[in-house]
Amino acid sequence: MRLLSNYRPLGPSEAAAEWRSRLLAITMIGLAIETVTGLLIYLAPFSIFNQYGVLMHTIIGIAWLPIMGWYSARHWWLRSRGAFNHVQLLGYLAFLLIAVCLVTGVLLTVQAVFGTRINYTHSLIHLVTGLALIFFVVSHVLVVWVRKSFAAEVALPLRDAKRAHLRWLGLGTCLVMVLLAGAAAVHREPSVHNEFPDDYSWKFGKDRPFAPSLVRTESEWAYDPGTLSGSRGCGTGGCHSDILEEWEPSAHRFSSADVAFQAVQRLMLEQEGAESTRYCAGCHDPVALLSGSKNVNVAGLTSVGADEGSSCVVCHSITQTDVRGNADYTVTQPVRYIGERKEGRINKWVSDFLIRAYPKQHKESFARPLLKTAEFCAACHKQFINEEVNQIGWVQLQNQYDNWRKSRWYHEGDDRKTITCRECHMPLVDAEDPASGDAADYNRAPDDGKHRSHRFLASNQFMPVLMDLPGGKKQVELTEQWLRGEIEVPEIADKWSSGPVIRLELRGPERVAPGDPVDVQVILTNNKTGHSFPTGPLDIIRSWVELTVVDADGKQIYQTGVPDEKGKLTEGTLVFKAEGIDRYGKDIDRHNLWEMVGARFKRTLYPGTSDTGVYSFACPGLVTPAVKEEDTKEHQVAFAAPGSNGSLKVTAVLNYQKADAVFLDRLFGEEAGIRTPITTISSDSMTIRVDK
Repeated sequence: MRLLSNYRPLGPSEAAAEWRSRLLAITMIGLAIETVTGLLIYLAPFSIFNQYGVLMHTIIGIAWLPIMGWYSARHWWLRSRGAFNHVQLLGYLAFLLIAVCLVTGVLLTVQAVFGTRINYTHSLIHLVTGLALIFFVVSHVLVVWVRKSFAAEVALPLRDAKRAHLRWLGLGTCLVMVLLAGAAAVHREPSVHNEFPDDYSWKFGKDRPFAPSLVRTESEWAYDPGTLSGSRGCGTGGCHSDILEEWEPSAHRFSSADVAFQAVQRLMLEQEGAESTRYCAGCHDPVALLSGSKNVNVAGLTSVGADEGSSCVVCHSITQTDVRGNADYTVTQPVRYIGERKEGRINKWVSDFLIRAYPKQHKESFARPLLKTAEFCAACHKQFINEEVNQIGWVQLQNQYDNWRKSRWYHEGDDRKTITCRECHMPLVDAEDPASGDAADYNRAPDDGKHRSHRFLASNQFMPVLMDLPGGKKQVELTEQWLRGEIEVPEIADKWSSGPVIRLELRGPERVAPGDPVDVQVILTNNKTGHSFPTGPLDIIRSWVELTVVDADGKQIYQTGVPDEKGKLTEGTLVFKAEGIDRYGKDIDRHNLWEMVGARFKRTLYPGTSDTGVYSFACPGLVTPAVKEEDTKEHQVAFAAPGSNGSLKVTAVLNYQKADAVFLDRLFGEEAGIRTPITTISSDSMTIRVDK
């Protein structure tokens, strides 16, 4: 303050010294660099140069802050005396804009360094004040620049001082920009090898390198696996940590590492050759497929990052899909940020900072509207086999998409009535994730503090625990709760059903006499699924009814639908599954779909429909012949029961198993002892009074 107290308003003779001031030169150079780099951030395309520009804009902005503060205070002290005029007005407005721009710039920097995303309101204010600042600063300087000097002896040195200032401004700005360009020019990211192996097999033609899968790449060439993997990086920077935790035990995460998939792939390799495994890889193992690793002479048919299954990058880089299924999608190789594919804490910090401070490219690459559609899911959740695979002809396999589209859950053109795949399998959860909020959804807001769960809860209560995945036990617990209908989804509660996925109801007579025939009905209704139940690979999956009858003393009168010690179900069990056959009528018993031409048995529940099993027996006290089971939609089981005492209690349970024991033993061998847990989806019981 003592120094400032010695200052007085500048006279014309002292203006030249002010124009030659180093403080003014440094201040104006900083302002020029911040202006140029700031405009490039918003106007120039994404590039290494522009990413360095973001870093320089931030670093110089922080360094420039105290300089600008000191210059502004000094300039105001020197120029605030005297009558108020238009020059001072422009100066005050420029000072106000500088203050707002600097404050928002500091806030954005703090958010990018310590937060998970920048505040877009702050970003908008920073941009608007920056643009306005250019106008007012330039106007203020131009007015001062062209103002006439009253003393002739002052005019010449003042003009020279202004020119010297302009030279220093231009030289300093150009030098910094040249350094910026040089840094960008010498920067090297890990090399990208977008090429097929030299010995790549083009069995299905060079125009279809990934066939029989329908996958395509935008470049029609292979992609470096390093550009399609690295999913953990999405969560370890503090941004999508909740989503990473959800995804890690999900079926998408282990689609490639799944031990059953790997066993089936080995079988396919042995019987059909390496090229045939591309059929499955489009959905199960996209990183290996798209990098050209599903090829002869590639050990394990795998690549770097393939163990991530359907990785974050692959899914979020899909730019086009077709509802034919069989992985009919197009992948565009994303452009990664500086340091994103390098090892080391500094590289990780730099890439995370750039993604948060300069998120435009990240959002354009990974947040496409296509991801919100059922058609996006259809690319993999619909499957067929044709002559190219089975040498016979076209066979429809699993088809969740068309099931849904023809169900009561779909209303064309009306989002408020329709329930989509993601509303069920990716329900909204509370989170502070940068991906929270969505203004494009009819029932959401940009700041709703929720994101869509990436657990993809469905029906896989097997692999997460078997493979000891992070969070696997919790995933299985949630999956079983999901199947039992114990997890509510508030956003669709007004148009979805409550209760278990499949509702089970027992019906029968209220009372019978000893020796009377008794018919008990088990009515099963597809209550909630948007597709048939069960769905997926029905030669593996099974769901069945277990029926038990006990008397008043608790003595078991009859039981059916209980697996034996080898996991086989008793004869006559009401079971939902499919039995595929090959061209010779033999069972498809190890998921060898490449040999499948049809099915000898298939039983499922279409959305909203019911199926009935009828169990016929004689009331205890009189032995009667078994009623012959009829080959109709009604499933009939007949048995004769011994004596009872007063009442019969009938209990029916619907069980679900991701993979039946026979399949597992054939695939891994009985000695492996691998078994899938059995989940009870729903149950019901009734008591029948026996009149004496």
